[in-house]
Amino acid sequence: MTGTEINYLFICPTKLWYFSKGITMEQESEWVDLGKFLHEKSYFGEEKEVQIGSIKIDFIKKGDIIEVHEIKKGRSMEKAHEMQALYYLYYLKKLGIKARAIINYPKLRETKELTLDGREEEVEDAIREVERIISLPAPPKPLKSKKCKRCAYYELCWV
Repeated sequence: MTGTEINYLFICPTKLWYFSKGITMEQESEWVDLGKFLHEKSYFGEEKEVQIGSIKIDFIKKGDIIEVHEIKKGRSMEKAHEMQALYYLYYLKKLGIKARAIINYPKLRETKELTLDGREEEVEDAIREVERIISLPAPPKPLKSKKCKRCAYYELCWV
């Protein structure tokens, strides 16, 4: 399981299902391109795209405690961002690595710090729900929301 799948669970289960089946529409999205540009131009000097098993972390800072950093455009999908970061902390904890997460919002010049403390069950529930959705024989029915207009999967759901 990837952090992107956890993230998509909280954005849209339909998007999660399509993504899990290898149907990726992001290459067509100007919003995804903007996010990639922001990711590339922020936090110079950091080793980016750190792969550990099935997870890919935007960047890591080492110190007394490992800091897992995720770079995001804005707070509109904050719950998805939090759960993705918490999943990374959960995954690392299973490997015996204690860490904290920092969600970076460079355009807003804000950060949000998270720890896993007391939230393991919430992450485990999300993992089970991702597993349930990706095992469905067909995508879950999409629920129309304002975020659909900017979604790379819009045409699969609504056209």
